[in-house]
Amino acid sequence: MTGDFYTPLRTRASEIAASQGTPSFYRIFKRELQESLQRLQENVVLKQCISHIDIVQEGMGHGYEHSKAVAVDAGALVMIEAEKMDISGDIIEKLIITAHISGLLHDIKRGNENHAIAGSEEARRILVCSGIDSRFKRYIAVAIRNHEAFKTVVPPEDEYERLISNVLYDADKFRWGQENFTKTVWDMLEFGNISPEVFLENYRKGIEYIERIKETFRTETGKRYGPEIIDMGLEIGKVIYSELKRTLGR
Repeated sequence: MTGDFYTPLRTRASEIAASQGTPSFYRIFKRELQESLQRLQENVVLKQCISHIDIVQEGMGHGYEHSKAVAVDAGALVMIEAEKMDISGDIIEKLIITAHISGLLHDIKRGNENHAIAGSEEARRILVCSGIDSRFKRYIAVAIRNHEAFKTVVPPEDEYERLISNVLYDADKFRWGQENFTKTVWDMLEFGNISPEVFLENYRKGIEYIERIKETFRTETGKRYGPEIIDMGLEIGKVIYSELKRTLGR
């Protein structure tokens, strides 16, 4: 029943997103994003990580498709940010893979309370026999621990650890733009069988939370392009809010 109610709103959200076009980040860094995706698809360790993503999380809006998008963006952000840093080519390669793994595993404990902490611990367990250097395992665990907004951050031990934490955070928060209002929110509503009345009651609080996200991006690239991504999502969200109220007679 709730799914039928939300279908026109979901369709409307997709129409608005289509009229907006593609955010600048995805146009300007198309090459880096394509390269990141290709590397993700070819790496054996990454395929093993994918097997740990719970299929149930897909219905919650935080399954494989979400994690894959975060991983691809995080890998691209490493390439972009590394150009401003004095990093050797072989280290960059390892950092891209590290960002990919962080993205794929960051929500493996999404259903848990304090899922970032639980996910960090689970990632350490999963990667025990992965053959990954212990230093890079730590980068992954710390990045997952630090990927939630408005939570205390574990201080990175070096610049590479900071880079991985920051690119994972920004790639995850990019999802709060168009993607949130065209896919994630509707999947979560259907999964939780949430009534339109409850959705409306909590809507403004959700919008205010997303507005605050704009000020939290951590990489230079995220700070430059992230706010536009968020604003495009908010534009959709505000239209949907008005139409939701009208439909419910509020």
